[in-house]
Formats: sequence, C-alpha cells, structure tokens
Amino acid sequence: MNMNAQNKEEKIRFLKGQYDPEAYHFVLIDPQYLVNPDKKLYMQKEAYEAFVAMAVHAKKDQVILKIVSATRLFEDQKLLWENKFSGKRKVFGKNLAKHYKDPIKRARAIMQYSAPPGLSRHHWGTDIDINTVETDYFKKKSGKKVYEWLSIHASKYGFCQTYTKRDACRPHGYNEEKWHWSYIPLADQYWLDQIKWFDPEQINGFMGCEAVRQLPVLEHFIKGIYRY
Repeated sequence: MNMNAQNKEEKIRFLKGQYDPEAYHFVLIDPQYLVNPDKKLYMQKEAYEAFVAMAVHAKKDQVILKIVSATRLFEDQKLLWENKFSGKRKVFGKNLAKHYKDPIKRARAIMQYSAPPGLSRHHWGTDIDINTVETDYFKKKSGKKVYEWLSIHASKYGFCQTYTKRDACRPHGYNEEKWHWSYIPLADQYWLDQIKWFDPEQINGFMGCEAVRQLPVLEHFIKGIYRY
C-alpha cells in the first residue's frame, strides 16, 4: 500500500470514529463543564478551548453551558444505535423492533435524531451536545434563554447549529437539534472529506447496516445540514 492510500485509509478510520482519542492528542473535558461530572469525555483541544471561552462568556451573561455528549467513537455509537434498533432502548416511547418490522423503516425512524455508527459528526471530536438532548427543555424559559444566547454568540467562538429546523432550505436529514453544536473551523474539512470519500460499502459492522445502505445517506443525511 502506498503512502497516499495509507493516509486516506487512516483518515477514513478517523471519520468513522475508529481510532484512539489519546493518539490524536484529544483532551479530557474538565468535570466542571459536564452535565455528568463523573463521565470521561474528550474533545479536540482547539474545539474544547473554544467551548471553554464560550462557556466563560455565557456565565457572565447568567447562562450556564455544560456538555452532555462530546466525542463518541464507533463502538459508542454502535451501542447507542443497536440498543434502539433491537428495541432494548425505546424511541419516542416505542420499541422500534416491534413497531417497525421492516428494518429500513426502523433505521429511518432512528435516523430522525441518531446517526448510524461510522457516520456521526460526534466521531470527530468537534461536535457537542449542550445541556440536554431533550426538545422540551428548549420550550421552557431557561432553555429558551440558553438557545437564544447560543444563536447570538456561538458563531463568535466557531460553533454552529448544524441541524436546524427542517424547512425549504433544509428539507432532508436529521430533525432539528437545538443542543447539537459543531466547531466549524475543524469540522468543515472533515465533513468535506466525508462527502469526498463516501462509500456505501463502508456502512457496516453494526446491526441494521444493510437497511441503512438502502437509504439516501449521502444526499439526505450527510449533506442535509445547515452550513452557516
């Protein structure tokens, strides 16, 4: 294998979350910035420092920003996905394995909010979920205040809400996630690489992967983001 091919394979493994974060010099998030301080979560150093600066600014404005989820490797995403696909974890109060006998319909239902393993932006160490992953939180006064602050200030620190409201400008892809923010100075190149090297045959190694390959993953989900 020549060096270019080897480098490409290594980059693809990175995009799919198949790597050791410590080997890429990811940093451990300080517990003070975590919703669950007992968790060990990692981010890329540049993205983490940008978040800390943003959180310090927010605190001065009486807005508290904490991280629910950050880097998730392939195996982390696989566990999350397979629990939903098998019915072990309910989605919208439903056991999807019983509710959707058709695996393609089941995969599509999961992909309203969750990416299949190997396709999540959380693999890159650039994307975080802030404060909660519950839509109802952002309907309350405190949640509205957090979201309004992020909508005004997050871009100053390089963060963008990639999954905005589905409308004519973003008709496809995952549903709106007011909690999911991406550090664009790094993530944008990973996203472009993900598009450039996309191969449906690389969607494998997890329960339901055959069903996912039947869906318009590239056009509707990978490309279906708000690009600032």
